[in-house]
Amino acid sequence: MSQSHQQPALSKCPGCAEPPAAGDLFCGACGYDLSAVPARPDDRPTMAITVPPAAPAAGAVQWPAAAETDSSDLPAPVHHPADLPGTDSGGRPLAEPEHGQPVAEQDVDPEPGAADSGDFALAAPDPRTAEHAAASAAAPAPGTKVCVACRSGRVDPDGYCENCGHAQPRERDHMEQELDAVAAVSDRGLRHHRNEDSFAVSSTALPDGSPAVVAIVCDGVSSASRPDEASAAAASAANEALLESLPRGTHPQQAMHEAIVAASEAVNALAQEPAGAMEHDAHRHQNAPACTLVGAIAAGELLIVGWVGDSRVYWVPEDRTRPTARLTEDDSWAAQMVAAGLMNEAEAYADERAHAITGWLGADAYELEPHTAAFKPDRPGLVVVCTDGLWNYAESAEEMAAAVPADAGERPLHAAQVLVGHALDGGGHDNVTVALLPFAVRPQGAGSACETA
Repeated sequence: MSQSHQQPALSKCPGCAEPPAAGDLFCGACGYDLSAVPARPDDRPTMAITVPPAAPAAGAVQWPAAAETDSSDLPAPVHHPADLPGTDSGGRPLAEPEHGQPVAEQDVDPEPGAADSGDFALAAPDPRTAEHAAASAAAPAPGTKVCVACRSGRVDPDGYCENCGHAQPRERDHMEQELDAVAAVSDRGLRHHRNEDSFAVSSTALPDGSPAVVAIVCDGVSSASRPDEASAAAASAANEALLESLPRGTHPQQAMHEAIVAASEAVNALAQEPAGAMEHDAHRHQNAPACTLVGAIAAGELLIVGWVGDSRVYWVPEDRTRPTARLTEDDSWAAQMVAAGLMNEAEAYADERAHAITGWLGADAYELEPHTAAFKPDRPGLVVVCTDGLWNYAESAEEMAAAVPADAGERPLHAAQVLVGHALDGGGHDNVTVALLPFAVRPQGAGSACETA
């Protein structure tokens, strides 16, 4: 039940200092509520309550005192693992300390450095140490290809990370190369699962010491087996042939013809490899590897082009008010229809058979007929060597010239990157490869000489 507490007697009213009458709840002079007056401080003084320490029970642990104190300024007890009976993490009994013997001096096998810190030995390795040791053991050896996703796992021969399983970008998915006078870029595109194009750019010297610059671009035939290997073999073989024949004084047009023949032989050799070499490409028809080839040589005052297939060479003059030109003719169904007068160019290239090629490099190709042409430009310009992955988005010479940056002669690599981006922005349905070869001459009047073979 509730209890009422008697208010203490006041000597004077807190409000007006007049002495109140005994038992008054309100001051007779000012009406102050005397019941609201708190008790005087000395009525119930605050006393500190202390609990005397109890004597330790028999067998109780005598905790050693620590020099440190906690937030209440009381000594903090020190608890060592061996102060109580029990087992460690390995299930072994904890050693009991001898009277007056510090824990660190007990007969316990310490971890390295544990004796100095007073720590007890762990039955199992420190998980932090084990984790770092495992990571160190799993770290790839120097020279091993490392995953681009997790940055720690090794990449297996199939191109996947052994740690996170991430597929790695292949080296040929995007390639760039720049020399002093030529640059090339190749990209897988947005629809193909791999890049089946290849290129080679190089420079050498003619017998008189003048420079000769070479650009070779190859496009693998997707319906054939191992088209990526075919294009790489053709580009490499043609480039090596030119670097061997041009310094010997072979005419550049004849050197281009011989280079195309060498490229054809390199692709034919792929068909002679054992069938096991095609196991990784079982989803493709097992016909012979094949590719197209187009190339250009800038040697002295001559510009030589050579090709088999539907990859192209364009001429873009430095003065964009001058006419541009396509310097090659496709080996394709559409080109044949136009040459025979059966269709105009718009009709032929609108047909679904337009890009069916009639000439290529490969063991199952028709009789090899390398095309070569020699030009003597009378003004500086840019030579664009490309696969149909680019010219499908800039088919006419005028469209190609419009896509080429104005500073391509000074920045060929940047211009090649822009052209590849043009194709990707257009849809990137095919692999895209382009090589740009600036051609610098002194103006010698109107007109230019041209020989074809």
